[in-house]
Amino acid sequence: MKADPLSGERAVAADDQRARVHKRTLTTVVISQILGGAGLAAGISVGALLAENMLGSDALSGLPTGLFTLGSALAAFLVGRSTQRFGRRLGLAFGFIAGGLGALGVVIAAMAGSVSLLFVALFVYGAGTATNLQARYAGADLAPPDRRGFGSSVAMVATTVGAVAGPNLIDPLGSLADTLGVPTLAGPFILAAVAYVAAGLVLFVFLRPDPYLLARRIAEITESGDDAGVPSTVSTPRVGRGAYVGATVMVLTQLVMVAIMTMTPVHMRAHDFDLAAVGLVIGMHIGAMWLPSLVTGILVDEFGRTPMVVASGVTLLLAGIVAAAAPGDSLGLLILALILLGLGWNFGLVSGTALVVDATVPQNRPRTQGTIDVLIALAGAGGGTMSGIVMSSSSYQALSLGGGFLALVLIPVLMVRRPGPDRPISRAAQR
Repeated sequence: MKADPLSGERAVAADDQRARVHKRTLTTVVISQILGGAGLAAGISVGALLAENMLGSDALSGLPTGLFTLGSALAAFLVGRSTQRFGRRLGLAFGFIAGGLGALGVVIAAMAGSVSLLFVALFVYGAGTATNLQARYAGADLAPPDRRGFGSSVAMVATTVGAVAGPNLIDPLGSLADTLGVPTLAGPFILAAVAYVAAGLVLFVFLRPDPYLLARRIAEITESGDDAGVPSTVSTPRVGRGAYVGATVMVLTQLVMVAIMTMTPVHMRAHDFDLAAVGLVIGMHIGAMWLPSLVTGILVDEFGRTPMVVASGVTLLLAGIVAAAAPGDSLGLLILALILLGLGWNFGLVSGTALVVDATVPQNRPRTQGTIDVLIALAGAGGGTMSGIVMSSSSYQALSLGGGFLALVLIPVLMVRRPGPDRPISRAAQR
C-alpha cells in the first residue's frame, strides 16, 4: 500500500474540496442549530413545572427530563445507525422533525389534560435533543485534525441564540398560549414544534454534499489509492481507547448537569420566584452551556483535551457548591451557580467530543458516536428522574453538593488514556 497516495496536486485538490464543503456545512449547521436551540429550551425551562402541574406532585417533576432524554437515547441510536449508511443529512433532518411532532404532542396533551399522552409526547420530543447534540459531529466531519474542537464547537455555539431566547420568551409565549386556549406552561412547546420542524427542513434541503459521506469517501481513497472512491478492502480499525475516555467524560458531565438543572426551576418556584425569574436563570444557564463553545474549541485544540476535562470537573464542583450555599431568595447566586453548571458541561462535552473524533475513523465514527450519545441520553434520563426523588427525600442543597463532588470522578478517568500527544498533528505538519 502506498504511504500517502493523496500527495502533491491530488492532496491539494482534496484539501480544497474538503475546505469548501466544510465551510458550507458549518453555515447550514449554524442555521439549523439556532432553530434547534429554541426547540431545546422548552423542555428544559418548563417541562418539570408542567409535569408538576399535571401530576400534582414535585416528587415526579424530574420525570419529563427523564422521558425526553430516554427518547433522545433512542433517537441517538437511530441517527447514528442511519448516518453510517445514508449520511448525516437524512438522520439529522428527520430527528429534528420528530422532535417537532413530539413538542406538538405535548401541547395537545396539556390541552386534553392527558398525562399518558404527555409522557408519550415527551419521549418523542427527545429526538430533537439528540439531534441537537449529533449535529456537532457534522461540524467535525471534514475539519482538519488540529481543528476538530473548533469544528464541533461552531455547531454548538450556534445553539446559543435560540436556546437563550427560548426561556426568556416564557412570559410572551404563555400569553400567546392563553390567547389560543392552551395551558400557559405549554406555550414554549408551541415554539419548539415550529423551530424543530424548521431546523429539520433546513438540513434536508441544504446539507449537500453530505459531510460524512464525503469524509468517508476521502478516507477510502486515501486508504486504497483509488480515485474512483472504491471502498478499501482493509478492515476497519478498532475504536481507540480515547473514545471510551471521551464517552465517560460526556456521560458524567451530562448526569451532573441534568440532575441539578432539572430541579432548579422547582426549587425556585418553591421560594416564590415567578416564571420570568425562572426563564432568566435557565436562559443564562443554557447560554453558558453553548455560548462559550467557540472559545472552548480553540482551547481544546491549543492546550489539549486533558486540561479541559480537568477544568470541567472543577467547574462543575464549584457550581454544586454555589447552588448549595445560595439562600433560597438569592437570584444572583442561583444565576452564578447555573452559569458555572453550564460552563462545566460545555468544557466536558467539547473535550469529550474531540477525544472521540481523535480515536475513530470515518468508517466507524457515526456508529460509535451514536452509541455514545445513547449513553449520554441515558445518563440524562437517570439524572433527571432521580433528581426529583433525591430532592423530595432530602433537599436541593444535598442534590447540588452530591452532583458537584461526583464530577471530580472525571479526573481519575483520564488515567485510562494511553500516554501520548494530547493534540492531533495537522495534515500540513504531517506532510
